[in-house]
Formats: sequence, C-alpha cells, structure tokens
Amino acid sequence: MSTTPPRQLLQAMFNAAVEAAQPAHCVPPHLPPAPRGRLIVIGAGKASAAMARAVEDNWPGPLSGLVVTRYGYAVPCERVGIVEAAHPVPDAAGMDAARRILALVGGLSADDTVLCLISGGGSALMALPLLGVTLEDKQALNRELLKSGASIGEMNCVRRHLSAVKGGRLAAACFPAKVVTLLISDVPGDRPSDIASGPTVGDASTCDDALAIVRRYGIVLPERIRAVLESGRGESIKPDDARLANTQTHLIATPQMALEAAAQVARAAGVTPHILGDSIEGEARDVGKVMAGIALQVAQRGQPFTPPCVLLSGGETTVTVRGDGRGGRNVEFLLALGVALDGQAATHALAGDTDGVDGLEEIAGAYLAPDTLQRAWARGLRPKDSLDNNDGHGFFQALGDSVVTGPTLTNVNDFRAILITDAPA
Repeated sequence: MSTTPPRQLLQAMFNAAVEAAQPAHCVPPHLPPAPRGRLIVIGAGKASAAMARAVEDNWPGPLSGLVVTRYGYAVPCERVGIVEAAHPVPDAAGMDAARRILALVGGLSADDTVLCLISGGGSALMALPLLGVTLEDKQALNRELLKSGASIGEMNCVRRHLSAVKGGRLAAACFPAKVVTLLISDVPGDRPSDIASGPTVGDASTCDDALAIVRRYGIVLPERIRAVLESGRGESIKPDDARLANTQTHLIATPQMALEAAAQVARAAGVTPHILGDSIEGEARDVGKVMAGIALQVAQRGQPFTPPCVLLSGGETTVTVRGDGRGGRNVEFLLALGVALDGQAATHALAGDTDGVDGLEEIAGAYLAPDTLQRAWARGLRPKDSLDNNDGHGFFQALGDSVVTGPTLTNVNDFRAILITDAPA
C-alpha cells in the first residue's frame, strides 16, 4: 500500500467517481447523426446544463433548445437556454421551464430530432402538474414522500402519475420527431423510467400502483391528487404506445462506472477494491450497520477480504426523518457506520452524494476516521444522540470532517468507501 494518507486516498476515489460521470467525457460519444430537419435540445437534471454545453462543444451544425437545472448548476451555453429551478421540492421556475420545453417540441416533423438530456434531479426540476393538480399540491406531496422512507422508485412512480411531462408524456409530445435520450443514471438499477421519472420512456406502472405506495407510507393526499389517481386520469404513457416507436435511450454514465473509476485509484495505491453493489437501498442507518459488520470482519478476521482493501458501494438509501437535525442520507449512513465500528483501528470511510448535495445541505458528505467518536466526545457531542436527531451534517461539520465539493455538475448517486488499511494481528 502507498503512503497516501487514508483521507486523501478516499477523497481521490470520490473525485474519480465524480469525474467519470462528467458530461464533457460521456456525452460526445453518444450524439446522434445530423437530422434532415432541426435538432432541438431539451433536458432536465443537475447535469443537464453541463450536458448541453458538451453538445454545443461537439455539434457541428445548428441547434436550439432549453434545459432546466438546479439553482447554482448553470453552465454558460450559446444556443441552448438554461433555466435554474428548485430541487428537491419543485418551484414555479421549474413549472414554467416544463411549459416552455413542451412548447419547443410541439409541431415538429418526422425529419426533426429531439435530443433529450436527462440526469438525476430532473423529476423535481421539470415539474408540470396534470390539469386539476396544483404546484402547491405537488410540493406538499414531495415533502411527504421525501420524509416517508419511500424508495426513489416508489417516489417516482407516484410522480409519474401526476405530471404532464413524466412517464413518457414528453416523448409523446415530440411525436412524430425522432427522440434520442441520453441518461446519466442516479437510481438503483439504472431503470430509465425512474431517472427523472422517465419523461421520454414508456411506463408500465399504473395509477393503482401509485395509490398503493401512498397507502403503504400513510401519506394523506390532497383531494385533487386523490381524484386524479382514482379516476385514472393520471395514467402514464405505456411502453407499447405508437408515439414512442421512434425513440432511443442511451445510458451514458452510471453508478457502476463511477465505482469502477474509484476502484482504479485504489489499485494504483496498492489497495484491493471490492465493489459490493451499485444499487444498494434501504434505511441509511441500517445500511451503515450492515456495512460496519462486514468491515469489522475484514479488519478483525481477514474475512471475506484481506486488508489493505476498500469496500465500495453505491445506490440510494433513504432516511425516515424523526428528528430536527441537519441530515442527509450519506452522513446518516456514515454516522451509523461510525457508531457500529466504535473506533475500530485502521478503518476509515467516506460517503458522499456525487452531485455535491447530501439532503438539503450544500455539503456532499463526510469523512470518518478511527478517532471520530473520541474527538466527538471530547467536544461534548454524543454520536448516538446526533444519529437519533438525524443530525449527521451538524455532527461531522463540528469535527471539520465535512466533504464540500460545490456543484459537481453531474449525479450518479451515492458513493460509499470503507478503507481497511492493516491486516488483523
């Protein structure tokens, strides 16, 4: 193993994961051939502006369009308009952008091509409620879903059936033009229908499925939303719809690709990487406990892996909010991991969201060291109390262990790395 300090090595792995998903690298190889007619560029997500810039830099002919990204994630473009909107709870700017995007793709011909640039966050950023549902209704529902513990797939199922653009509706609006969608995946399993709630892909789920999810988590629906779902008016575009026949979808960056890039950094440092999964879901604190159990077996028994090694994983955990702290799923995972490891020697970890924002904070994640709990107690912090209060950001920020990247302009979900440096005695 190299002499690189553990924190520096973990940060290098995280940086490599983010870099692997940068639009400048992954967009150009997937650009479509020039159409006989117009090229219209549309899109939504935290990476959409950077994706649009990559298209402009590599497209030789004329183009025009509009994409919507998160506040602070805009990238200057000359021919594609950039709108900033709110995430994770939608706002009026995102709703207006969705209307403008629908207007752009209306009236196209079969000679035209729509290039749709979709990345994580697009579901909230391009929010246009179905007729009969208000923005306020969707905002309230989004807040309830975010704190319910529902998986991203479950949340997006509900969203697809309340939107005028999600669940294939945007692709249907483009008909008869050709639609080419480039996806940067931020969802476990890389299912296109779940990335930004699938605006350009068919959706096999139903309004009844959405209602079942709402009942499962005890969410009280506004009457207008319940009426849309119970009446079937919110039914999405199905995969066999004729309007989707001339569509193509390409996954251009995924969590697995990001983890493999991090693994290369580990190997170069003389550390054996083990990718445990790119689509791990569940309560963040529960995943932290399980990962701690694996790490302890490695550190204390040399099983199932021999140190020095790093355990890599991705996916999207959830947090059922019970406290009033400043939390996010990555720092919740990391704090639960630290409590379970209980100061295990030679074991370090970093967890962060590859978009640079964990929860509602402009903080990507945090770093955990063997002495983290000891330093916390010395400052009067009680790790278990911080965990119970969902206050991961407050905990790690007080120790100077937050990982702050600023907007990364991409999003391939969560990154988790547990580094065990020494073999058991």
